[in-house]
Amino acid sequence: MPTRQEVDVLITADHLVTMDETLGVIADGAVAVRDNVIVGVGPQSEILSSFKAPDTYGGKGRAIIPGLVNTHTHAAMTLLRGIADDIPLKAWLEEHIWPAEKRWLDEEFVRDGVRLACLEMLLSGTVAFADMYFFDEVAGEVANEFGMRALLCSGIIDQPTKTTKDADDCLQNAEMLYERFRDDAIVRPAIGAHATYTCSPETLKKTALLARKRGMPITIHLAETRWEVQEIKSRYGKSPVKHLDSIGFLADDIIAAHCVWLEPGDMEILIERGVRVAHCIESNLKLSSGIAPVPRMLKAGIPVSLGTDGAASNNDLDMFGEMRTAALVHKGVCEDPTCMDAYTVLRMATVEGARALGLDGTLSPGARADMVVLDTGGAHMVPVYDICSHIVYSAKASDVDTVMVAGRVLVEDGRMLHTDEAEIIGKAHEWARRIRSNSG
Repeated sequence: MPTRQEVDVLITADHLVTMDETLGVIADGAVAVRDNVIVGVGPQSEILSSFKAPDTYGGKGRAIIPGLVNTHTHAAMTLLRGIADDIPLKAWLEEHIWPAEKRWLDEEFVRDGVRLACLEMLLSGTVAFADMYFFDEVAGEVANEFGMRALLCSGIIDQPTKTTKDADDCLQNAEMLYERFRDDAIVRPAIGAHATYTCSPETLKKTALLARKRGMPITIHLAETRWEVQEIKSRYGKSPVKHLDSIGFLADDIIAAHCVWLEPGDMEILIERGVRVAHCIESNLKLSSGIAPVPRMLKAGIPVSLGTDGAASNNDLDMFGEMRTAALVHKGVCEDPTCMDAYTVLRMATVEGARALGLDGTLSPGARADMVVLDTGGAHMVPVYDICSHIVYSAKASDVDTVMVAGRVLVEDGRMLHTDEAEIIGKAHEWARRIRSNSG
């Protein structure tokens, strides 16, 4: 009998969803991990006869999927969850969120808010996220504390904030973020231009120049509301997409969040420039911003991933909820049950999200060992005829059993292994008491 290779971890399951076009879905599959990298993927009979490991996870009644990737959020805003609901976006920002941030935003707020976000995301199967906020170095420290991948987008905005007096200050912060995390193993520095209506053309040009000098991706809120489109047309005589293109901002390093109100010709520009879109359907629905034409984007060839947006406008960071909502709403809008099929939506939440962050997103030899094991034994998950359909239409965040990032198991049996959950939740309650006692 051939000698089995020693690896760090073996994971087995009834269903192995690789999201790799060649490997597909493997029944009774297994994954072998060594040095944070996947070294073997295939049927259990093949993998278990080729590899041995001190630790084994998964088993019967389980499914393995690539880790979910949230490509647009504002992690620290978990502490503002539910603070102002059922309000249009412009009023929500100007009358509630920005005043709350002016009062409370500091390093302690961001640290506690990002810790709560990482806890929520990991327990619900998210292994990586793109964050746009303030005190980014603190967010990076938290991501490293949790062992969670993060694209940290240093916020750029013209108006004064708690951390900056103008856009030039913001750009200096972005430079510092780059220097701090340029060689980090799991945190990647990036830039987050807030929007076309809060950043002048000159600010946007400086942002693009810095980002491309440093090789940093850029995120931006784009065409999120009717008001935004009308405002930018009144200022510059062009749609937000055409405005950005006219100043040389758009390129294949852009993740554009929302893209709800695209004008004729906008999609062609996004395709030509290689822009990626983060679809945040639950936030868009809750703020009544509209529904992005994602099926048309996908048909046109625009890469689209999924994001939750911040917990203050969603109100959770659950990517299973985003998948189900995206699949169902677009079917209704298109009046076509084949629109946004389960595999396409799962791909948006895994492969497309990972690629937007510079990762792989598949379970294949040589890929990073970022994966999730789901418990498929619940009443809502049986029987199983099509595991991809079950993941999108039936699975819940509470079905997450095990989460691995970079070959390290962070969640086992639905519980964090290296983090005090009670402490983090207790801090959130403390913040709510402070905020409530100072409101009104």
